Amino acid sequence: MKRREFITLLGGAAATWPLAARAQQGERVRRVGALLTEAESDLEVQSWIRELVQRLQELGWTNGRNVQVDFRFSDADATRTSMLATELIELRPDVVFAGGAPAATALRQQTLSIPIVFVRVVDPVSAGFVTNLARPEGNITGFTNFEFSVGGKWLQLLKECAPSVDRIAVVFDPANPTWAAYLRTIEAAAPSFGVRLIPAGVRDAAEITQRIATFARDPNGALVVLPSPVTIRHRETIIVAAARHRLPTIYPYRFFTVDGGLMSYGSDVLDSYRRAASYVDRILRGAKVAELPVQQPIKYELTINVKTAKTLGLALPDSVLARADEVIE
Repeated sequence: MKRREFITLLGGAAATWPLAARAQQGERVRRVGALLTEAESDLEVQSWIRELVQRLQELGWTNGRNVQVDFRFSDADATRTSMLATELIELRPDVVFAGGAPAATALRQQTLSIPIVFVRVVDPVSAGFVTNLARPEGNITGFTNFEFSVGGKWLQLLKECAPSVDRIAVVFDPANPTWAAYLRTIEAAAPSFGVRLIPAGVRDAAEITQRIATFARDPNGALVVLPSPVTIRHRETIIVAAARHRLPTIYPYRFFTVDGGLMSYGSDVLDSYRRAASYVDRILRGAKVAELPVQQPIKYELTINVKTAKTLGLALPDSVLARADEVIE
């Protein structure tokens, strides 16, 4: 989908229009800023935005009529994320939506008064966003996507599907502050699964290709891919490299598996965007951030790509397939 078509589909959501020109006479137009750390051209990201806009409309907020939604996309560029956060806050929105921890951090650095609703933040307490999940005391709340302990589950699933694996490279973005906590929990679980971990920090497509190729020189390897704007942006590169070197790989989100990855175990991103829209709605209607507790995922989804498993020569256990929420043939 081309950018122009996407903007049209959202009713101009990604554009900045004069508010009065889009309001019915006498109706107040509220303003919502939205900062995402992914690329606007990413079709998966477009589906997230559609979900957010659609849920807002279901709740009575029509973009261009009684609400103005200003989207910004930083494409995994930390400097651009900071710049766009400043740009959005200067628009003086009533509430700001943050798609991911880097976006939430950048927005929080710009304002301690404008309400912020986040999604895809792992641990908002250790990140310094809140000290109390049940009653956030500042200007920020939202929806987490993982607990760091999920790392043990990723190892378990890999070993069940590829028992001979004894080396696992953890692919992460070193600029994303959450990687260290993920790695600690994975390292703690590794001895019980008889695997040795190799941290693989990557920043771009070239580094991904090189690090995975180097790791694959020795046998019995597999990959764990951590969630971050960089791994999302370069997921095709990771998936292709894993297939080329016949490395069983587990990913954090379903869309990696839909795009050809072996399997994923993680939270429902679309659901978090729907739920975040309800918080945006409540704030626009007068709710205080302290009245909106930080919420954790309702469930984790296991998605398996059987076609990819066959390509890798893996015979997936019936016990794993039976637990899958979705099996892609």
